[in-house]
Amino acid sequence: MKLTVLFLVLVLAGCGSLFKNKAAPPTMYWLSAPPANAAQPQATAADPAATRADLAVLKPSVRAGLDTDRVAALYPDRRLEYFADVRWSGPLDEVLQGLAVQELHGRPGMRNVSTDASAFPSDYWLEIEVVDFQAEYDGTNAAPTVHVHFLARIGNSADRRILGRFEPDVHEAAAGNRMSAIIEAYNRAAGNALAEIAAGAASALASK
Repeated sequence: MKLTVLFLVLVLAGCGSLFKNKAAPPTMYWLSAPPANAAQPQATAADPAATRADLAVLKPSVRAGLDTDRVAALYPDRRLEYFADVRWSGPLDEVLQGLAVQELHGRPGMRNVSTDASAFPSDYWLEIEVVDFQAEYDGTNAAPTVHVHFLARIGNSADRRILGRFEPDVHEAAAGNRMSAIIEAYNRAAGNALAEIAAGAASALASK
C-alpha cells in the first residue's frame, strides 16, 4: 500500500512539469490608420453632405490561409508560412474591419460609420474581400515586399444597388528583414489600400 501511494505521488509530481508552459507569449501587433490629412476637406454641420450617409462596414471576407491572427509570408514556390511568435491583435477580418471604420470616419459625406454589428440601421454598406495580405519574399535574403490586395464595393441598403467598386492593389517594400520593419510595411500598405477605398466610397456617395 505504501509503495502504491509513493508511486502515485511521484507520477503526479512528474505530470506537473509536463503541463508547465515555459514558452514566451507571442508578440502582438496593431495596425492603425494614419492621422487624417490636414489638406483633406472636412465636413461641417452646415454642409448638407455632412448629414447624408450612414455607412456600415461589413466584416471582410478573407481568403483561405489568411483568415487567422497569424502574420503570413509567401515564398517564390507559392509556399505560405507564418512568422513565428507573432500575431495580429485579433483575427484579420476583425482587424481590417476596425481599421476601415477608422479610415472612413471624418470623410466628407459621412455622418455615421459603424460595423454591421451595430444596433442602428445604415442606409449604405461597404463590403471588402481580402485577396492578398502577406509579406512576399523573392528568393533572396532581401527584405520582403508586403502585398495588400482588396476587392471592395459600396451599395444601397434599400435595394442592394451597387454604387461603386474599388480594387486597391498595393505593394510596400519593408525597410529591412526584421519584424518591426515588416509590420511597418504592412501598416503602410493596409493604410494606403483602405484610403483608396474610403476616397472611392466618399466619391460614390457624393455622386449618387
